[in-house]
Amino acid sequence: MRKISWRHFDFWLFGAVAVLIIFGIAMIRSAIAGNIELIESNTVLKQIIFAVAGFVVLIITATIDYRYWSALSKFFYISIAGLLILLFFVGGTLFGSSRWFSLGPILIQPSELAKLVMILVLANFFSRNIDEIHRLATIMKSFALTMGVVAWILLQPDLSTSIVILVIWFALLWASGLKIKHLLITLGSGVLSLGIGLPILLLNYDPNKTDALIKPYQLERILNFLFPNPDARHGANYNVEQSRISIGAGGWLGQGYGSGSQVQLRFLKVRHSDFIFSALSEEFGFVGALFVIALLAFIIFRCLRAAHLASDTFGALIAYGIAVLIGFQVLVNVGMNLKLLPVTGLTLPFVSYGGSSLLSLLLGIGLVESVLLRQQELEF
Repeated sequence: MRKISWRHFDFWLFGAVAVLIIFGIAMIRSAIAGNIELIESNTVLKQIIFAVAGFVVLIITATIDYRYWSALSKFFYISIAGLLILLFFVGGTLFGSSRWFSLGPILIQPSELAKLVMILVLANFFSRNIDEIHRLATIMKSFALTMGVVAWILLQPDLSTSIVILVIWFALLWASGLKIKHLLITLGSGVLSLGIGLPILLLNYDPNKTDALIKPYQLERILNFLFPNPDARHGANYNVEQSRISIGAGGWLGQGYGSGSQVQLRFLKVRHSDFIFSALSEEFGFVGALFVIALLAFIIFRCLRAAHLASDTFGALIAYGIAVLIGFQVLVNVGMNLKLLPVTGLTLPFVSYGGSSLLSLLLGIGLVESVLLRQQELEF
């Protein structure tokens, strides 16, 4: 194990994350202004507490050699699977799904941590089987590992997080060296399964069945994306239309902090979490939105840089997996705010309200910093 060289600590990455989190807390404060319920529940204070705790976790994680997690990956996998199974039976229900453990005023969402656990588990699996990555048995084992967690997340139901983990699996499979033709076969099989399975699920859908795989609100989101309701005053289409109006109202420079009409008059719903991109676009305009996207792109770039500098395959795959996680969530969240993708519950990384999401993302950045602190020595 190499000694830590703090000169390799990526202060640019750390600084970009810190700026986004501070900006996110400020936006959450603006977004909930006038909402007595959210103010009285200390929404901003909770986010600050999670942010401080997250930075402590980041530093601690960075000081621990990431290679220790390889030996513990099996324990992490069993633990997170056990938590998800327990959540299925005793978890609290909110917004029609059981995704949270309620610890007094704080809600803990294990599926957020599951994203990090699966990055560690898959990075460990692929690094140990790198020479057999082209074998079908290896691919199927990695898929079975992934589905062992995804299946329980689907039952919550949480389709968006399940898709994130499957995207991470596919990305790490590619990063491990799987040939393009095999990747295309794998991707084609997934698309074909979705193309066959989704119509069957829709045709056999019964809203009266409480154990239906697709819940009413999920079906409404899909149908409203495929066949938008021209009457934006009703249904799931309302949020998306208000989101687009908010973004358009921002213009080039925005209406000013705390002055967005759509946000402050509460036409825009879920504006402190799912639709915070629309809220910041209205208040800071195109320039402000572009700045946030540029910062997120910079963070992704620094994670990819860490993967390039990693001293081993395990570290490279960890950093690459974190980059994919952040990049995919940014793509989906911004896409749904612009009505380019169906509405999901994925947060805008480091900006949206959500303690579990913020804490897990900062843990992920800590892992990236750990990889950088033990990077390969450059030869000239």
